[in-house]
Amino acid sequence: MRFLLPLSQLVLLAAAYQAGGSARRRRAVWAQGPGDNSSVSSQTEAQFWVRISPTFKAVQPGSSVWLNCSSSCPLPEGPSLHTGLQRGETVNGSNWVSFQLLDVRAWSSDVHCYVTCAGITQGATARINTYKPPRSVILEPPVLEDGKYTLRCHVTHVFPVGFLVVTLQHGGRVIYSESLTRFTGLDLANVTLTYEYLARPCDLWQPVTCHAHLSLDGLVVRSSSAPMTIFAWSPASKPLASTSIAALVGILLFVGAAYLRKYLLMQSRP
Repeated sequence: MRFLLPLSQLVLLAAAYQAGGSARRRRAVWAQGPGDNSSVSSQTEAQFWVRISPTFKAVQPGSSVWLNCSSSCPLPEGPSLHTGLQRGETVNGSNWVSFQLLDVRAWSSDVHCYVTCAGITQGATARINTYKPPRSVILEPPVLEDGKYTLRCHVTHVFPVGFLVVTLQHGGRVIYSESLTRFTGLDLANVTLTYEYLARPCDLWQPVTCHAHLSLDGLVVRSSSAPMTIFAWSPASKPLASTSIAALVGILLFVGAAYLRKYLLMQSRP
């Protein structure tokens, strides 16, 4: 019994030492986790955004453009601009840079802005388009065939076609409109719009016009054709015009006969 008590005390001391060592290890791990400020700072800086403004710009050939590149990184490395366009002045801020691009003549150019933050690089992209208003908008004289008039409008030397809307108006009201967003070519183009219009007697001698407009991120460029008077010029419209005139004469004769009868009845009364 003399040696049993010290042995049990040794067992208890060993268990206490192991428990204390585990607690110390837990405290050490905790100190290396949430308490590590450098790790938290790196994670925060890695989650940042990069913006370029404006993201789209339309200008006439030879113009200059300013683009602003900014980020949410507190200590950014950069930013840098990647473009094939000629660069001009640069204005710097705390977390933004404005770049000037000179003599823009390419039909379509992508401009990339990159910012590096805590070893992580992110970027944003802007597109600059040059535009060319239509050289001319020409409406051909309407052609009557099988009771329908063929209206054909030509829009020449225009860019970008994907932003073009062509509209036909008759007597001030829109009879047809088409947006050409499906065209994605990057060259000057000629556009021809053909539309068959069913004529009505009330449409006689009403002017028809063709309108083309480019809608470029808030900038609208409009061009219009000279008016064409429908039906009046075409020999093919004579049967329709004659029918309308005959109907009008018939109505006048009917009204005149009614008034004449009423007048004779009034005269025959004593």
